Amino acid sequence: MNNINDLRLNNNISKTNTNQSSQNGIGEEFAKMLKNEIDDLNKTQKTGEAAMTDIATGQVKDLHQAAIAITKAESSMKFMLEVRNKALNAYKEITRTQI
Repeated sequence: MNNINDLRLNNNISKTNTNQSSQNGIGEEFAKMLKNEIDDLNKTQKTGEAAMTDIATGQVKDLHQAAIAITKAESSMKFMLEVRNKALNAYKEITRTQI
């Protein structure tokens, strides 16, 4: 009789380990996606900053493209700040939830 209970216990443990590893995979995917987006934002910000420097020093070749790069950098930063705000609000909501 104990052998059957041991098998059930082992089966439940393996299911728990599988669920935890799949949840870790999802967390890792989210972290990877977030890192990629932050890297893209950083690249866009550097491009916009370089365009502003070129305009300020008079080295700009295409003023229209420089203005687009600056606007894109500004819009990207605003969007990322809104994503951050939404994530913080969601976190606060989760922490306030009573179990």
